[in-house]
Amino acid sequence: MEGLNSAQEQLETPSYTDNLIGTLLAIFGNLLVSISVSVQKQSHVALAGAKGARQCYDTGTWWCGLVLMLAGEGALFAAYAYAPLSVVAPLSAVSVISKYYITIIIIIMQTVTRYRCVTSSILGFLFLREKWKLKEFLKRYIFTFLGCILTMGGMFLFVMFGPNSHEPLNAENLVKHLIGWPFLLYLLLEIITFCLVLYFYKHRHAHYLALILLLVALLGSVTVITVKAMSAMLLLSVQGSLQFTYPIFYVMLVCMVATVVFQASFLTQASHLYDSSLIACVNYVFSTVFAIGAGAIFYLEFNHEDVLHICMFLLGCALCFVGVFLITKNKKKTKAFEPYVTMDMVKGLSPTAAARSRPAGLGYVGGVEGVLGTQPIPRIHHVGCAVQPDYNGSFSYGALVNNDSVTPVNIPVVKQENLAVTPGPGHPYRAEELKKD
Repeated sequence: MEGLNSAQEQLETPSYTDNLIGTLLAIFGNLLVSISVSVQKQSHVALAGAKGARQCYDTGTWWCGLVLMLAGEGALFAAYAYAPLSVVAPLSAVSVISKYYITIIIIIMQTVTRYRCVTSSILGFLFLREKWKLKEFLKRYIFTFLGCILTMGGMFLFVMFGPNSHEPLNAENLVKHLIGWPFLLYLLLEIITFCLVLYFYKHRHAHYLALILLLVALLGSVTVITVKAMSAMLLLSVQGSLQFTYPIFYVMLVCMVATVVFQASFLTQASHLYDSSLIACVNYVFSTVFAIGAGAIFYLEFNHEDVLHICMFLLGCALCFVGVFLITKNKKKTKAFEPYVTMDMVKGLSPTAAARSRPAGLGYVGGVEGVLGTQPIPRIHHVGCAVQPDYNGSFSYGALVNNDSVTPVNIPVVKQENLAVTPGPGHPYRAEELKKD
């Protein structure tokens, strides 16, 4: 009996090794996920600028990004088995910082490509006195550098002063936490809040970013609870204590899959309405707050922590919030796609065949070429950008429309009998029959 109590006390004592393993896994996983997103985005950009129709899964770059993403998500999943939930969840700020540094690397590579080589870029800076670019760069990214410093300092604080108590999360302990009154009260309040927010969002059409991301954060608090439970039970199963025979394992699995699917749905709706940098900032703050609250209530992670450690942990989280805000605030917004149209002449094409070859929705802009058997074919270009988004065939003077809810504006049809043609030798029309300009 005494040996059993001593073993239980040993399991519940602070383990800095487990915290270190979980922290490193979380940092590594977030870094891989960020790199994978950039790699897959580069694959889509290359496909959009290439000729011919190719699917994204036909390229090795896309598959490389997918493998990196799976590896990163696996590392994050394993991190929850070692480190407390309140330490792993705020480390998603690593992905924000890594995306920023990847952006800086891309900008440097584009600058080097523009100058053809590194030597030419240095000579251009020295002899052409392009010091204004350095000032512009610092003016634009000074707050982002400051945000990175604050975020890294905040991560150091909440990792060093975060909760460090480890409890064996087997099926029996998870059931005890699940039927405890703190979690039941928390779950009741969360369900009521979720229903109210969903009512205003769906029926009152209150499509505010805070409401959408609040729905995501409420679902995310349940997700992180189930992910940590699944990860801990799988770790115990690997160590020899099988947990697959308990119903709580499958309850956690169903809840995890359901909440992840609904989170992805709400995030997709938010991305159609708001800028991605704003979504990243607000979602990080909301998700971290609710994840820490879920860990404190369900897993009782702060029960054995003193006031000083809790205050330093909260200070670290606050620094991360400010840092992420500064990083995303200075993100360069993408310019709208502004194409121009050229009319490539295809000779020997009948009007019927030309009409079939034109994209649907583009009005016919005819001329004398229609009479002579040569038809203009509109082609869309964009200077300096290889990316052309998908369009639904509609054309609105100067910009493409990629929204089915918007009524397309077609180019007005010009009748051939109303065209002004300069008479030439052998032309069948007389001058008095032509319309004057």
